[in-house]
Amino acid sequence: QVQLVESGGGLVQAGESLGLTCTASGRALSDFAMGWFRQAPGKEREFVSAINWSGGRTIYADSVTGRFTISRDNSKNAVYLQMNSLKAEDTAVYYCAADDRELGASRVLSEYDYWGQGTQVTVSS
Repeated sequence: QVQLVESGGGLVQAGESLGLTCTASGRALSDFAMGWFRQAPGKEREFVSAINWSGGRTIYADSVTGRFTISRDNSKNAVYLQMNSLKAEDTAVYYCAADDRELGASRVLSEYDYWGQGTQVTVSS
């Protein structure tokens, strides 16, 4: 098993930046492909970004392409999501997730086996 903890959420103004961190414990992060998802009030959880086990491949939702950057540091057991040019519609609880079955990046929520508790990101317009 792996435990995931997100940090870095908060309240920012539209156009500002915020960085999220997901730290893992219990197993080496290099065992997993990792993803970030988000869930706004009244909406389903949706894919944001994912990264393969080595960091060599990344994918993004169309809504965040060009504004968000995912990265990882396996030596620190951490995955990051840098969010720039934030918009009010980015407001959500952000979750990191680990895929224990595939090492490639996936945008499919059901493929992820472990989830963090989430961190709130609020963007005021």
